[in-house]
Amino acid sequence: MLVVTLGGSPSQRSRSGVLLDHAKRWLNQQGVEVVSYQVRDFPAEDLLHARFDSPKIIDLLQQIENADGLVIATPVYKASFSGALKTVLDLLPERALSHKVVLPIATGGSIAHMLAVDYALKPVLSALKAQEMLHGIFAEDSQIAYGEGGAQAQLVPILQQRLQESLEQFYSALARRPKPLDPSILNERLVTARWSI
Repeated sequence: MLVVTLGGSPSQRSRSGVLLDHAKRWLNQQGVEVVSYQVRDFPAEDLLHARFDSPKIIDLLQQIENADGLVIATPVYKASFSGALKTVLDLLPERALSHKVVLPIATGGSIAHMLAVDYALKPVLSALKAQEMLHGIFAEDSQIAYGEGGAQAQLVPILQQRLQESLEQFYSALARRPKPLDPSILNERLVTARWSI
């Protein structure tokens, strides 16, 4: 299995990035290969000028095409997900997430921003034709403590539990995901089928 993670924070130090790191470690422990991207990895000029031929965007598209699922995390700014993340998503083709399982994650200063996942991020992911969109996670900033001096960042127990449960659901959804049929096999089945009219 292959999963792509995409972080929406332009900052190097990011609580949504901490949740993606936790998700990546958990998925790796289940034997899932994880390829990670952050919006700050993409040249700003490529995003602002909508350069669909940007090598970094082409690489992201290729990885998403090969992936079984996507874990996407963003901070909430002004009651919506990050604008930098929107510019990346705008460069994806219309059906980029078809046949993919998607787990959305958001972090924000207060519980008042919780609905940003449902009313801002999920509609965009649906427009990209995600096959299965999981409920998602919203975490308050106060639930995530940065690790100091090289120590690992810490999550409050209730958030750790919610993240674990969401990742288990994500992993189960990946395992039951129908695989696209190879066109040569489909053609052979159509040719050799017994037809009656």
